[in-house]
Amino acid sequence: MNKKLALFFLIVTMAIFTAACGTSSSAPAGTEKEAAASEPETITVKHQLGETTVTKNPEKVVVFDFGVLDSLDKLGVEVTGLPQANVPTYLEKYKDAKYKNAGGLKEPDFEAINEMAPDLIIISGRQQDSYEEFSEIAPTIFMGVDTTRYMDSYKENAKTLGEIFGKEKEVEAELAEVEKAIDSLHEKASAMDKNGLIVLANEGNLSAYGPGSRFGLLHDVFGVKPVDENIEASTHGQNISFEYLLEKDPDYLFVVDRGIAVGGKASAKSVIENKLVENTKAVKDGNVVYLNADYWYLSGGGLTSVAEMVKEVEAGLK
Repeated sequence: MNKKLALFFLIVTMAIFTAACGTSSSAPAGTEKEAAASEPETITVKHQLGETTVTKNPEKVVVFDFGVLDSLDKLGVEVTGLPQANVPTYLEKYKDAKYKNAGGLKEPDFEAINEMAPDLIIISGRQQDSYEEFSEIAPTIFMGVDTTRYMDSYKENAKTLGEIFGKEKEVEAELAEVEKAIDSLHEKASAMDKNGLIVLANEGNLSAYGPGSRFGLLHDVFGVKPVDENIEASTHGQNISFEYLLEKDPDYLFVVDRGIAVGGKASAKSVIENKLVENTKAVKDGNVVYLNADYWYLSGGGLTSVAEMVKEVEAGLK
């Protein structure tokens, strides 16, 4: 009987030992879940130049689009580097030495960018030809605004930023405010029996913009009736003469001064207010609206800039 009891205890002991060995050789409970949780979360961003896998909440961000910089600033997201020449006046803090200079808008400093070791690079139209070179340094996404579908593109970009940086609620709140203001402006503008024209003044020359163009949201989104439906839709606008302005005779003339935007001298007023143009209804009725070039020329498509653009046009329509 004692032998049988001893054999029983031996078998039980061996079973316990074997089970213990098996447990120690496998990962502790919850380890796999913890490992998965420690891996950085990523999202796939589809954009005009392809698809890019982006780590959420990237720490080092290089931005080449001032509209995106505007939005990140509004959302309280820090950046590492940017092109520091011609930064919009209201974003001048980014000229500080705490931010690294990434070169020019059209001539990026790839060596400097590489030294920054960014987690994410955001570009737009002026840099798109260098997309592959940027992508060799870090995940790169294109976030230029598509002016043929301005509001949809603008909202998509803002929501993408919200998703990347965990600012979804903040983005939704900002977009709701902008859309509310636009609805009010559109109702006012479309009810007026007045038309308008937006022009870019550049060193004595004038370019006109119509629906579907760079500044086409004046008509497409804000509701101002275009004085000319046939203006060529392009980035640089359609070159026009003073005689053209006199012939079309807009009720409202909206003017963007490129000289101010690129650090030159203001010239729009001297170009617009001449003997020919003073005979237009816009000048006679005091309806020439000089727009802020920072918002319209440099940083369009930002959460702040679009909101300010709405306010400017709203104030200009009497």
